[in-house]
Amino acid sequence: MASDVGGLDQPHKAHRSRQAGPSAKKKANSDRKKKKRSGNSADNKNQNPKAFAFKSAVKAKRLQSHAVEKEQRRLHVPTIDRTYGEPAPYVVVVHGPPKVGKSVLIKCLVKHYTKHNLPEVRGPITIVSGKQRRIQFVECPNDINGMIDCAKFADLALLLIDGSYGFEMETFEFLNILQVHGFPKIMGVLTHLDKFKDAKKLKKTKQRLKHRFWTEIYDGAKLFYLSGLIHGK
Repeated sequence: MASDVGGLDQPHKAHRSRQAGPSAKKKANSDRKKKKRSGNSADNKNQNPKAFAFKSAVKAKRLQSHAVEKEQRRLHVPTIDRTYGEPAPYVVVVHGPPKVGKSVLIKCLVKHYTKHNLPEVRGPITIVSGKQRRIQFVECPNDINGMIDCAKFADLALLLIDGSYGFEMETFEFLNILQVHGFPKIMGVLTHLDKFKDAKKLKKTKQRLKHRFWTEIYDGAKLFYLSGLIHGK
């Protein structure tokens, strides 16, 4: 068969690639992978980190002014005071066995803050220790219900320990109750140390009670030493 008609080449229909469908998606994915492997210089130029700078000075100025306005609006927004009235007082619970000096300690603390003598401790005592600070002293009773109630609202527990006798059962019971109800801050106070006449025996007793106190609470727990009253102080 003749390949030309009248001396002219016969035109062929051009191939039209698929524009949609699975074949087109497959070809587009393969082209994208080839392009990525080839590492086109134009693409590398667009992908480098410095290429994210502004290409338009007008756009850069507009975005910068918008950021400054946003920052100034944030700075000038009035802060909302979310505190409701006066803050609650800091509750200090004073616990110890009978005749250990709980009332005397509360009286001395009240006199330290207020410079006034307190004749008798009757119920919770609230004092003002600063412009935004109040402290409430509560003497913990020795019954189990009173211990549970005090353990629930205590912010700080002062454990009074008779130095001449040692730890008593009430102290360990109160410690176990405190562990169940949140375990607030705890400080120990050794009293009746004026009954010791021998300084060496007093030193050994202090060390023994301090290590026992650290075993029950944690190493380094605060333990204060109080001697007897001198001229009512």
